[in-house]
Amino acid sequence: MPDWLVALILGLIEGLTEFIPVSSTGHLLIAEHWLPRQSDFFNIVIQSGAALALVPLFWKKGMAIVTGLGEAKHRDFLIKIFASFVLTCIGGLVLKKMEYELPETPVPVAVALIIGGLLIYLVEARAKKHSTSAEITWTLVMAFAIGQLLAAVFPGLSRSGGTIMLAMLLGMARPAATEFSFMLGVPTLMAAGVLKGYDAYEVGFEGERWDMIIWGTLSATISSFFIVRWLIRYVQSHTFNGFATYRIALGLAVLGLAWIWGL
Repeated sequence: MPDWLVALILGLIEGLTEFIPVSSTGHLLIAEHWLPRQSDFFNIVIQSGAALALVPLFWKKGMAIVTGLGEAKHRDFLIKIFASFVLTCIGGLVLKKMEYELPETPVPVAVALIIGGLLIYLVEARAKKHSTSAEITWTLVMAFAIGQLLAAVFPGLSRSGGTIMLAMLLGMARPAATEFSFMLGVPTLMAAGVLKGYDAYEVGFEGERWDMIIWGTLSATISSFFIVRWLIRYVQSHTFNGFATYRIALGLAVLGLAWIWGL
């Protein structure tokens, strides 16, 4: 398979899965078990590319917040986004200091996919029985940071899935939780890209294929734009149970293949 096609496929996988609760990191780890494995720098750059797709989608809201800082609600929203971002960065630096590495086998990812799918069912069932609110409390600010860090530790859990489900479990409305998770994802993924970029710079970007990085990033950005635009409308009137079913089916399929091929 041509290298440019590999980059396009991986970028497409990243863009389509980064912001839906199915785990982009898990999908990339699974895909790269059969496709040529790329560097961590490649993966984090295409994640940043997926995050860039959110800029035009949330531009209007973002500008309303920036130009409306005279209003308490806008200041409060910006402060809480920043606080959750800082908490995530602190946790991420701790993980980096501990030299935590993602698993390279598909079985842990498959297990996380299944567990995450079951948790989505439970959270959605609970949400039907309780009232929800769009208010962002400080407890939720911490929950969003924790959700992002859990996703970093357990690939297959999903950054968006972890944050949204924790928020819903604490009583936040699905559309509001989704929006906050997406907006928080922009600085988080961009910061991760800068950090990984600095690490690659220190070794002179040794072994990096810039043509593949460009193709993968373009593919991730374009596909992410369309999937997020669809998802924003979808969550207004649908649950995440369909994604839960997909996660469990994929996890079982990967476990089956791992057993057959002895992975």
